[in-house]
Amino acid sequence: MATVDKLTPNDSRIQHGFTEVKGHNWHYLDIAAQTPQKGTVVLVHGWPDISLAWRYQIPLLSSLGFRCIALDCMGYGETGTSSNLSDFTYRTHAEAISGIAKAIGAHRIILGGHDWGGMVVYRAAQWLPELVSHVFSVATPYMGVQERYVSNEELVKGPLPLFQYQVFVGSVEEKVENVVQGEVRMRRFLTGMYGGKAKSGRVALTPEDGVDLEMVADEGDEIGPSPLFNEEEMDYYVKQFLKNGIHGPCNWYRTRKLNHEDDQQLPAAAKSGVKQPVLFIQALHDNVPKPEMSKGMERSIKHLTQGEVPASHWALWHTPQQTNKLIKDWVGGVVLGGKSKL
Repeated sequence: MATVDKLTPNDSRIQHGFTEVKGHNWHYLDIAAQTPQKGTVVLVHGWPDISLAWRYQIPLLSSLGFRCIALDCMGYGETGTSSNLSDFTYRTHAEAISGIAKAIGAHRIILGGHDWGGMVVYRAAQWLPELVSHVFSVATPYMGVQERYVSNEELVKGPLPLFQYQVFVGSVEEKVENVVQGEVRMRRFLTGMYGGKAKSGRVALTPEDGVDLEMVADEGDEIGPSPLFNEEEMDYYVKQFLKNGIHGPCNWYRTRKLNHEDDQQLPAAAKSGVKQPVLFIQALHDNVPKPEMSKGMERSIKHLTQGEVPASHWALWHTPQQTNKLIKDWVGGVVLGGKSKL
């Protein structure tokens, strides 16, 4: 299998940008198009991740003629964190994306998201129909606007028992933050989250139980390296996460009610779904957003292209060649080729 070009943490292709939006300074990686520029792509990572999540996808998009802006979301990396939960909502990130686009002179953008970033880009497209021309999401299916608020606890008791981990991570007792502190535990936490296996056989996270904090704290239970990271990448991730700690990232699991309240303020035409062409890439071996959760997306997204990869949740790195091919084909046929879907 051919190797896939990827960015390194200190890659010479990366420029670092900062844009102030509503009093907060948002950081992003800024990578120029390798050919005459055809457009701008803004990329939004998930939990627990940073802008370098897109290290395999940015060289591809750049080679296709797109300037790439990879955001550090609230709570992460150089963007820093906040004590205000409203700074972690989809709407706040839509406003940040709009502010960054204005600052760099981009009048139309493509949005790409993974994990929580997938939810951000769907909602940002609904909030910003004049700015966002196309959307792609890896591993995160579209979730529609609901009239009635449903808490995580209610979801777990009803249709989505696999969301128990969200209740755990977002607990008011701050269970994760109280344990994941300092360089050693941060490294163990991240290594485990990205597929590193403990000698005891324990895994870092299960949908039903949340994070295995005993494993994170038990330094005698050696954790093998992540199969998805090299040493340089893991060192960089640990350093970036130590800047702000894990409280900000965990706040993403405490915003369900705020996001619901924002949803109620969407323009009526936007509430029914995403109008722009969308590519959704299903990770077939994802143990949380399982394939059945994406059924019926076409009812809310008229111009929907769907693809799948034999990957875990970390499809950006687990199957970069297959993931990139789906993105490349969609960009060629839909974004540049003028089709509404493939």
